[in-house]
Order: sequence, then C-alpha cells, then structure tokens
Amino acid sequence: MEKTDLLAPVWSHLTDFQPVRGEGIYLYDAAGIQYTDFTSGIGVTNTGHCHPAVVTAVQAQAAQLIFGQINIVTQPITIQLAEKLNAITPPNIDRFFFSNSGAEAVEGAVKLARHATKRRNIIVFQGSFHGRTHQTMAMTTSKTIYRQGYQPLPAGVFVAPFPYGYYYSMDDHEVTEFCMRQIDLLLHSQTAPDETAAFVIEPVLGEGGYVPAPPEFMQRLRALCDEHGILMVVDEVQSGFGRTGKMFGFEHTGIEPDIIIMAKGLASGMPISAIGSRADLMARWQTGTHGGTYGGGNGPALAAACATIDVIQDEHLVENAATLGDYLMDGLNDLKAEYPAIGDVRGRGLMVGVEFSDANGRPDPVTPLKVQEVCLDNNLLLLICGSYKNVMRWIPPLVVNKTQIDTALAIFNEGLAAAT
Repeated sequence: MEKTDLLAPVWSHLTDFQPVRGEGIYLYDAAGIQYTDFTSGIGVTNTGHCHPAVVTAVQAQAAQLIFGQINIVTQPITIQLAEKLNAITPPNIDRFFFSNSGAEAVEGAVKLARHATKRRNIIVFQGSFHGRTHQTMAMTTSKTIYRQGYQPLPAGVFVAPFPYGYYYSMDDHEVTEFCMRQIDLLLHSQTAPDETAAFVIEPVLGEGGYVPAPPEFMQRLRALCDEHGILMVVDEVQSGFGRTGKMFGFEHTGIEPDIIIMAKGLASGMPISAIGSRADLMARWQTGTHGGTYGGGNGPALAAACATIDVIQDEHLVENAATLGDYLMDGLNDLKAEYPAIGDVRGRGLMVGVEFSDANGRPDPVTPLKVQEVCLDNNLLLLICGSYKNVMRWIPPLVVNKTQIDTALAIFNEGLAAAT
C-alpha cells in the first residue's frame, strides 16, 4: 500500500510530487528534484516558500507561547496583528476578528452582516467561490462539484451575474450596465432591499475564472448598497495581500467596503483568517454569538501574519506584483497573438487568467489540460480554474523575478505548441 493510500480520496491531487523543502518559488523533494510553484499553494505563499523572516517569527513565537485562548486571555501578538491590519486597510475598517480559514471568515462575515442589519438574505455572484462549509457552499457557484451531493444548502442566498465581459462578449461598460439591470431585477423579484443584508463579491473572481470586476461596476454596486443600507462585503481571500498589485483587490476600483474577508496570503501558509469591519457594525454583533477555539489564539499563526505583512511592505512585494504582473501579461498576450486557442488574457498584478476557447468561441477545457501536462513534465506547477475548466491561472509567489517568469513562459509556450 502506498503511503498516500492512507489519505482520504476526497482530496484531488495535481501531482504525486512529495516536497520536503521549499524556498522562494521552488519546492524540492527528498531526492532534490525541483518544481517551480506558480500556484503559491492556491494564492497562499505570497512571500514565497519559507521566507526567512516568517520562519524566524514562527520559531520565536513558538518558543514563547503557542496558544492563548482569546476568550480567556489576549496575547500581545493578537493586538499587534490587529494594529498592522488597521494600518493597511481603509480608515473606515478599524475592528478585526480572527479565524482559521477563509470559509470560516466568510461565515463570520455573513453572521456579522445579518446581526448588524437585522436582515437575513445575502446576494453573491455567478462564478464565485467562498468556501466548502454548508453556508459557504450555498454561496459558491463556480463549479457544481463544490456543492454536489450536499443539497439542501442554507437558504437566503441569491445569485447575481458577475461582470464577466469576455463571457458575455461585452466591454466593461456594457457588462456593467447588463449586470446592474439584472441586480435591479433581482431586488424587485427575489429579495427586496429591506431584507437583503449584504452583497458578497470577489473583486477578482477566483475559481470562476480570474475575472477582474470593472471599477465602474464596483462603484455602482457601492452606490446601490449605500442607497438601500445593504452592506458591501469584499472577499479578498485569494486577491489580498499584494496579489493584484495593490494590497487588496478592491483598491483598484476606488471603493471602500463595509467588511473585508482575508485569509490565504495573510500568513504565508499558517492557518489564520480575518474579518475587518467598522466599529459601529462590529458593535451590533452580539457578544458570544460567534467565536472559535483557535482564532485569535494561535500564537505562531499570528506571528506569521505579522511577519508576512512586514515582508510585503519591506520588500516592496506589492510593487513587484504590479510590475511583474504587467510583464507577465505582455508575455502572455504575445502568445495569444500566436495561438488562436487563447481567447483572453486578463488579470491584475500576479493574478492572471488565460482563457481557452474553440474556433466558435465556446469554452475549451481540452487544450489547457494538454498544456498543463507539458508544464508538469517540465516541473512547472500551474492550475486550471473556471466553471468550464478552461482557464489557466498564473499565481506565482510575489517574490518572483523576470528571469523566472521568462522560464515559465517558455515552458508554457512549449505546452501550447504541443497542444495546438
């Protein structure tokens, strides 16, 4: 029996590779075989694998205090992380709650929104991914597999179209107009404004295809929320902490959210997530109605998050993501001009999607699988996303350099040539 046979088969596996060490953008197995990780553990290791500053912070905290349950004591490191988040979020975001995972943070944000507004319904967007718990499965619409066999799911969740211009064959303004009209219809036909607690949106659609929401759409959605007293909740689980060339994805759109959901890149791989909101909203969240054993109490995870924010700022990783994101997009657009199978290249910073379409413009899930196979044969890890599994996503660690991107593009080009 293989050792991996002891693991639950519900996990899918991109490879059989078993790394024992990581450094920067690379993973190594016991034999020293090197893989280039352009997945960042699905947007987690923004500072690269085992950044020395993060490692040192975890080791130091573990030697002092591993755990202090926040309902009983408050560790200084917990307050320190809240202070760091307060410094990088908009002025209106000044209260923070910590959990273990993105799904937990999404659930917490929904509970906060319902308590704060005394309303029950939530509107999410087509193609969204918010987690795999029952509440977050009800909010996830990127693929049927994430919900398959688990119905019925919690009620009170309604779905609006995401402004996915390429899918609808519209420019940013046209798709904004279309989606806002559909939202207006939704508010007149399924959930009235006075029973709608929040819109929950990814500023860059993640599992649904790496689609940035147009600034005009986000601004009009913000205005609609203000008009009706509906909260605007941004899910920055995958797009946060420098990934898009801004600290948070919503910063590209000129809006300020009411609630920010954070996880993944927050702590370079340690399990922690956060909700940020306004003091007046948090004050309406009844004490004792939400909590958790480890959130706010896991010392090494809190220390890793503090160190991660420091590294992102000190090493100018947000700026690196912006600069090298443009460089990556230029390289991918050059390949798009050469290979008709690439229908669209889009993204922000180092969160880039390459969508494959057939000759009739329909989703092509076959070509990216072939390209991915060639990439894997060359020890390059790339992931596929999208409801039709036809989008290759590029999410290298934010410490990546031009030479490393050039190498990955050359392998990708080899894959395209073989597949097409």
